[in-house]
Amino acid sequence: MAQRLPPAYCFFQEFEPTLPRVASFGRDYLIYATSGSIRISFGQREWVLPPSFGAWVPANTEIGIDIPHAMTCCSVLFEPGYVRDLPGAPVVFTMPRHAREMITFSRRWPAETAEFDAHADAVFRAIAETCKAAADDPSDIWAPAPRSPEIERALIFLKAELATEVTLTQTAAAAGLSERTLSRKFQDELAMSWAQCLRQLRMIRAVECLSHADKQVTATALDCGYASLSAFNKAFLTFTGLTPSAFRARSAEGSLHPNRKD
Repeated sequence: MAQRLPPAYCFFQEFEPTLPRVASFGRDYLIYATSGSIRISFGQREWVLPPSFGAWVPANTEIGIDIPHAMTCCSVLFEPGYVRDLPGAPVVFTMPRHAREMITFSRRWPAETAEFDAHADAVFRAIAETCKAAADDPSDIWAPAPRSPEIERALIFLKAELATEVTLTQTAAAAGLSERTLSRKFQDELAMSWAQCLRQLRMIRAVECLSHADKQVTATALDCGYASLSAFNKAFLTFTGLTPSAFRARSAEGSLHPNRKD
């Protein structure tokens, strides 16, 4: 007879890059990456989860999962009903520093553990309550997800060309549409202009880069298509309410408040 899973457990695994897929889980899933990042999509939006962010995914909820680079997953799965009043839909939030430490600590209780005692119960409930409270302040740092093949081609092209001076003309050619038609489809399908979408994608790339301590701010600016550091700083400040350096510092502390100025 197969061993019954404990009511909560930690899932820890290192992943090599994988192809995008759609998945659902029979448990409430707290997704967290201790290194690298994972991309998830739901509700026509795509989110990047570096170590400064986490996500709640309710049991049996389909999400898109993409691991474009090597990453380490250290997530927690809860039996439905184990934690009450969880978000009813997927939500991405800033992962508090103490929650990160507790999740890492929970590695001692994997799915195959036979020692789920009062100590384990207290740790997992503390993780759940901490992250449930953090989810009350969801992140606004997301990229649009396409619905049509033309916009999908356009977004794939833009993501590949973020470091360059990409133009609407080039994007339209990649999508197989006229500039006018592409501009209209951006508004109709994504509720934003081509330029707004490009800026959003560049800021998402910036957030992903700045979450890695070894990535210099200047190098991040260039990777995101900004020729000058001052232009990048201004754009990032407008988008997040923080300078790139302040964002990196708060990311390490787990005290981010995207789009909120102090």
